[in-house]
Amino acid sequence: MPEFLQFLLSGITVGAVYALVALGFTIIYNASGVVNFAQGEFVMLGGMITVFTYAAGLPLPLAALIAILATAAIGVALNTLAIAPARGAPVVSLIIITIGASILIRGATQLVFDKQLHRFPAFSGDTPIAIGGATILPQSLWVISGAFAIFLLLWLFFTRTLIGRAVLATANNRVAAQLVGINTNFVMTLSFAMSAAIGALAGVLVTPITLTSYNIGLAFALKGFAAAMIGGMGNPKGALVGGLLLGILEAMTAGYISSQYKDATAFIVILVVLFAMPQGLFGSKSTDRV
Repeated sequence: MPEFLQFLLSGITVGAVYALVALGFTIIYNASGVVNFAQGEFVMLGGMITVFTYAAGLPLPLAALIAILATAAIGVALNTLAIAPARGAPVVSLIIITIGASILIRGATQLVFDKQLHRFPAFSGDTPIAIGGATILPQSLWVISGAFAIFLLLWLFFTRTLIGRAVLATANNRVAAQLVGINTNFVMTLSFAMSAAIGALAGVLVTPITLTSYNIGLAFALKGFAAAMIGGMGNPKGALVGGLLLGILEAMTAGYISSQYKDATAFIVILVVLFAMPQGLFGSKSTDRV
C-alpha cells in the first residue's frame, strides 16, 4: 500500500503540471481553434528565465514574476507576428506555424542561455512530508495547489467576468462576436498572454523538482496535448482531469512495469483516445447536418 500511495502522489504531482499545460492548450484552442504546440516552450521559458534572473541576484518571487510576465509577452508576440497575419489560413498551416515557433524559441533559448540542466531552491524547503507511509515534497504541494488554483481562477474568469464571456463568445462564433462589438483581436491577444503565463507558472513550480533545460518543452507539449485530448480538447475541466489521469498512468507504468515505457504512455493514450473517443471524456459530440 505505501508503494502504491507513493506512485499515486508522484503521478498527481507530474499530472498537475500536465494539467497546467493542457489548460494553456485549451485557452488558445477555444479562442482560435488552433492547437499551439509552442505551449511546452512556455513551460521551459518560465523555468529558464527564473533560473537566470535568480542567479543574477533577484529575490526568487520577483524572478518568477519577471519570468511569467516575459513569457506572456512572448506569447503575445507569437500571436501578433505569426498567428494573426495567417488568420484565415487552414488550421493545419497554423499548427505548423506553432511548431516552427517552438523550434525557434528552443534555438533562441539555447543561444541566450545554455544547454545545461538548472534548478533553483524549492519554495518551502526540501524536507519530505510523510503521508500514510509515503512521502511528498513540499514543492509538490505547490504544484498541485497551483494547478487547482489556476483551474478555479479560469472558471471564475469565464463565468463571472465580461471579458471571460467575450472569450467564450469569440470561441463560439467569431463573426457574431464582432457584430455585437467584441474586440476579437484583443481576445486573441489576451488568450495567448494567459496561455503563455500559465505555461510559465507551470515551469516555475516544477523546476525545483524536475530541473529545466532548453530542450524540455517538446515533452511537455506532447504530454499536455495528450492530457487535453483525454479530457476533451477545449474543456478546462477535461484538461485538469486529463492531466491528472495521464500523470497517474505514467507513474504506475514506471513503478509497476518499467520506467523505460513511461514516456510511451502519452502516445498510447493519444492513439486510444483518437480511435475510441475522439471527443474525450468531457468533450461534446458534434454532428453535421447534410
